[in-house]
Amino acid sequence: MAAALSLDPSKTALVIVECQNGVVGKDSALSALAVEAAVMLPTLGKLAASARAAGVTVVHATFEGAAGGRAALANNRVMQIMRPQLADWHAGSEPVRVVSEIGCEPGDLVIPRHQGISPTQGTELLTVLRNLGVDTVVVAGVSLNIAIPSAAVDAVNEGFWVVVPADAVAGTPADYGKQVLRYTLPMVATVTSSEEIAAAWTVGHR
Repeated sequence: MAAALSLDPSKTALVIVECQNGVVGKDSALSALAVEAAVMLPTLGKLAASARAAGVTVVHATFEGAAGGRAALANNRVMQIMRPQLADWHAGSEPVRVVSEIGCEPGDLVIPRHQGISPTQGTELLTVLRNLGVDTVVVAGVSLNIAIPSAAVDAVNEGFWVVVPADAVAGTPADYGKQVLRYTLPMVATVTSSEEIAAAWTVGHR
């Protein structure tokens, strides 16, 4: 029997990757991903609420455009698809706002990036978490195709423990996402459920 998950709220951060209107909302630039993500967004919203209640740091790793979208190098398929829309992706604009299913509360941190396809490589995200005394990162959101595995590997390489809630992440197609959860992420992270994660940091909060 596997040991029960143990999470110290004061040393844990919930990092929600790109759960913003322009990525998983109704006007998504990646419509197939938005369809897959719709199922898990309410679950992730509940996980975020429980994190806030337990004193866990909640971080939204979002993507914003810069220089009319030209700062996003179109040397990959994802940015080739998204770049035509990025001129409207500026701070405070509708595409970069966190989706309503999750919300962004006053105590949450928003750490945007303006280029690249990883929420961690070349960004200040992990440095900020380390400065806050975090040693365990719960990575949720989208996508299992690129950003979630990338963030998990980068965090592990930087010395963090990583946990992934299987019911609060999404990829496309869904079958591929299941394969990543089964074969790739368990090599670097603890893959579990949002319910078990919420229970673990609630216990630590008592």
